[in-house]
Amino acid sequence: MPSVLPDGEPMPEDGALPPAALAGAARRPLGFYLHVPYCATRCGYCDFNTYTSSELRGSGGVLASRDNYAEQVTEEVRLARKVLGDDPRPVETVFVGGGTPTLLAAADLGRMLAAVREEFGLADGAEITTEANPESVDPRYLAELREAGFNRVSFGMQSARRHVLKVLDRTHTPGRPEQCVAEARAAGFDHVNLDLIYGTPGESDDDWRATLEAALGAGPDHVSAYALIVEEGTQLARRIRRGEVPMTDDDVHADRYLIAEELLSAAGFEWYEVSNWATTPEGRCRHNELYWRGADWWGAGPGAHSHVGGVRWWNVKHPGAYAQALGEGRSPGAGRELLADEERRVERILLELRLSEGCPLGLLRPAGAAAAARALADGLLAPEPYRHGRAVLTLRGRLLADAVVRDLVD
Repeated sequence: MPSVLPDGEPMPEDGALPPAALAGAARRPLGFYLHVPYCATRCGYCDFNTYTSSELRGSGGVLASRDNYAEQVTEEVRLARKVLGDDPRPVETVFVGGGTPTLLAAADLGRMLAAVREEFGLADGAEITTEANPESVDPRYLAELREAGFNRVSFGMQSARRHVLKVLDRTHTPGRPEQCVAEARAAGFDHVNLDLIYGTPGESDDDWRATLEAALGAGPDHVSAYALIVEEGTQLARRIRRGEVPMTDDDVHADRYLIAEELLSAAGFEWYEVSNWATTPEGRCRHNELYWRGADWWGAGPGAHSHVGGVRWWNVKHPGAYAQALGEGRSPGAGRELLADEERRVERILLELRLSEGCPLGLLRPAGAAAAARALADGLLAPEPYRHGRAVLTLRGRLLADAVVRDLVD
C-alpha cells in the first residue's frame, strides 16, 4: 500500500498561505506537478500513492472515477490561482506523474495542462512532461499529447530483461520502450527520457549492461537510473522476507552505478544529478531541477506535495477524499509545515549536493566545513570546485552521497 503522509499542522480550509511565503515570489521559478493516481496493476516494488480499479472499488465510488478526474485537477489549479493571488509568474514547468497518467485519455491530460495555461500562463519555452507506461500509448496517442502542448515524455523502461521485469511485476514487453522512443520522436517530442532501475533481485551485471545498451540504442536524450529500494509494505518486500527472491546489497548497487556511468558517459551523456544523465543542458529535466534547487511548485492531485516560499504541504491521499474536498469548496490539503531557516539550510545541502554544480561551502557550519575538508582529502569532493567555494561530488563521492551529506549537514 502507499506510504503514509507526514505529520504536520492542519491546512486552512481555503488553502491560504502565510504572507511571508509569497514575499519575493517573483524571483523564484514556479512549476506544477499534476498527479494521476491510477494504475492498471500495482508493481511489486511500488509504494507510490497509486490505486488500481480493484483497490478503489467500494472505497471511493463515483468520486474516485477516472472519468471526471481532469475536472477535479482543474478545480485545484483554480484554487491555486486564488491562493497565489496576483502572483505574476508564468509557469516554467509542468510535470504529469503517477501512477500511469496515460491511462487517462490524451484529451484529459490536455485539459489539465490547459487549466494551468489559462490560470497562470506558460513561460516561453516551458517544459511540459508526462510520464507514460510503454503499453499505454501508441503513435496516435503520442501525437495527441504533442498537439495538446506536451514537449517531453518519460517512459518507464526499468529493464530490457524479461525475468527482471517479472520480478518487478512490470507488464510491458521487452523492446516496447525502445519503440516508444521512436514513436515519440515521430510525434515531434524534442525530449525523451527512459527510467531504469538497477539492483533488482536476480539481475546480473550482464542484464544491467544489456538494459543500458538497449536504452542507449533507442536514442533518448535523457536517462534516469535508480537503485531499487525495497519499501516496507510492498509485495516485493514480502517476497524477499519469505525467501522467494534474494536481496541485493550496497556493493552490488555501487557496481551497477559504475557500469551506468561508464556506458552513459561513453555514449555522450553527462550526469547532472546523482541518478540522472542528459546529452545536452537542454535535455535536463528542468522540473526536477526545481525540486533540487528549492524553487516553488504546486502539486495537484491526491497525495501530491507542494512547496511555496518555505511552506510545504501535502494533499489527502485517497482519490475519493480528494474529490470530496474539492466538491465542497475546500482545499484538499491534509497538512503542512513551515520550514525554519535552519531546516531550509539543511535541505539545500541535502538536495544541491546531489547536483553536478554542487552546493556552496558557505552553507556549511564549522563541523560541516571540517567534514567537507575531510571529504576532499578522501577523494569524495572535487578539488577545483572546492577551491572556488563549492562542494561537488566526485564519482566516488556519488557512490557515497548519502554518507557525505550526513557529515556536511552537521
